[in-house]
Amino acid sequence: MARHIFESPLIRLGKDHDYIDMYEDGDVIPEGERISPRSVWIFRYYDQVSKEMPDEEGERPEIETYAEQLGEFIDRIRDHVCGGADDPDPEVAKDRERFRVYLVAHSMGGLIVRCYLQNIVPTKGIDPNPVDKAFTYGTPHRGIDMKVVGNLASFFPINNNDNFKRGRMREYLQLSEEKVDINSLDEKFPKDRFFSIVGTNHRDYGAAKGLSRIAVGSMSDGLVRIENAAVAGGPRAYVHRSHSGHYGMVNSEDGYQNLRRFLFGDARVDLLLDVDGITLPPDIWEAANKGKKIEASYHFEVITRVRGTRWDLHRRTVGEESARFVTYARIQKVEPITLASTFLLDSARVAAGSALGFSLDVGLLAPNYSVNKVLWMKDYYEGGYVFREKYNFEFTIGDPPVVRWGRDSDAANLAEGEPLTPLPQADGVVEFHIPIDDESHPKLTGTLIIRSIPWNDGPWNAAP
Repeated sequence: MARHIFESPLIRLGKDHDYIDMYEDGDVIPEGERISPRSVWIFRYYDQVSKEMPDEEGERPEIETYAEQLGEFIDRIRDHVCGGADDPDPEVAKDRERFRVYLVAHSMGGLIVRCYLQNIVPTKGIDPNPVDKAFTYGTPHRGIDMKVVGNLASFFPINNNDNFKRGRMREYLQLSEEKVDINSLDEKFPKDRFFSIVGTNHRDYGAAKGLSRIAVGSMSDGLVRIENAAVAGGPRAYVHRSHSGHYGMVNSEDGYQNLRRFLFGDARVDLLLDVDGITLPPDIWEAANKGKKIEASYHFEVITRVRGTRWDLHRRTVGEESARFVTYARIQKVEPITLASTFLLDSARVAAGSALGFSLDVGLLAPNYSVNKVLWMKDYYEGGYVFREKYNFEFTIGDPPVVRWGRDSDAANLAEGEPLTPLPQADGVVEFHIPIDDESHPKLTGTLIIRSIPWNDGPWNAAP
């Protein structure tokens, strides 16, 4: 077995994308000194609450204060990269106007980012917004829910509790209306430019001697529940990692690869399933024809991978308690079900003529059916699938791009079928459709949709 060492996101950004840090011999770069725009800066908001830091009392400011300080920090970076606001050089003024940053945050840091974007920027009239993209690991975008009520204070200092309660969140996020959900960006920042990493491994989170994962429960990263860890409508990836620690999401290949593809990728590819119908087992079908009420809850398993790698870009499975839960009533609705959003990165190889490969492994587990509220267990075996397939794709640059595909049920790990027909949509979006009509019973019928969306002005974005 080959050993795999992950060197941290900072080191990898330096190696993979020629980034440098903001320190010189252990000190912060002096004021007035210019630095490359390709640099990594750390907003150390947590230092001021540490009792070990000199001249600090360990008191926690309100989250709005942190967000204002983040804005001041971004201004300071702009001075280092572009030159000061009082510089008479007209080129400096142009550079300052074009200046943009990527914000990458973990846990509460993501709430500070949102407070800056949704509260500070509009309140202070900051225009243009200096943030180009935001990326969060394990941020409780809808707060923190615990099965053990009343124990929140045992995991956070008392004057920090409210930051994760929805009433306080609504206040510092400056949500426009009561009906707007807590995890909404409320049209203050483009949701397609805000990526969320969602952790699904609660077992490896060791904070508070394991009490946190017990209090929060499964279907979480040990602190943040899966349903609370993403902004509404934004791209996201599920990774089988815990909130932090040795097996945490920040120091993971899965998290980093999603980060670099979101920031620097050539294409966004959304994978959707447009369900025409799911036939029922014969006895259930007969009961439905007699007017009896049929209910069922399905689990979708989805894994996306890039060819030649040992990590997953996106992973949701029943065994890891992260599969997507969809009711029979929801499946029969008109709109497609989103399986995953994937960002692809490898324009140099593709431009040289080498196809970019990735796969989609999707399964729809057979559910427990109920007839008139009575559980129907006849001919039911745990772990059965209504539908299961692994699709392999190869993209080749062109105008339009060429997408070849294949199914493992035909030939494992190959994408040698005829190219799919590109279907132009609005705003440069291109779709490719694969019909699904398997021979099993019960069976799923519908269409698998591969939707290519313009991203970062990469070479994949040429519409047919």
